[in-house]
Amino acid sequence: MRRRKAKKIAILPDPKFNDVVVTKFVNNLMYSGKKSLAFRIFYDAIEIVDKKIEDQNGLDIWRKALENVTPSVEVRSRRVGGATFQIPTPLREERKSSLAMKWLIGYSRKRNEKTMAQKLASEIIAASKEEGAAYKKKEDTLRMAEANKAFSHFRF
Repeated sequence: MRRRKAKKIAILPDPKFNDVVVTKFVNNLMYSGKKSLAFRIFYDAIEIVDKKIEDQNGLDIWRKALENVTPSVEVRSRRVGGATFQIPTPLREERKSSLAMKWLIGYSRKRNEKTMAQKLASEIIAASKEEGAAYKKKEDTLRMAEANKAFSHFRF
């Protein structure tokens, strides 16, 4: 156990949209400290989304995609008397957004487009329409929690 709770580091909003959530997303997208490259990939992806879907703003579509991918519960393994149970656990707000961002980025990396910006744009569009691998992951997590609802009394 920790002696005291870790301090929250203040995250500055991004330069273009002036949004802290965008910076958190870019921080997850970044590899080996290359933040300017991560910002460029994100902004290019938002531009691609803007071009593909004319009637809406690219940032709003990204927010909708993030909202659609955000889980409400997850299952955690817990050993009780020699057996391992999957116990559904409600999530904290920070963990919800963190999981949504990681899933969106992770599944966009696995796509087959040419550049990362195109991959990310495609995954954002798919998630905003409630399709795609990241949305499927959320649905699977929800289904798993629903199936193991009977073990929720083992929660701490």
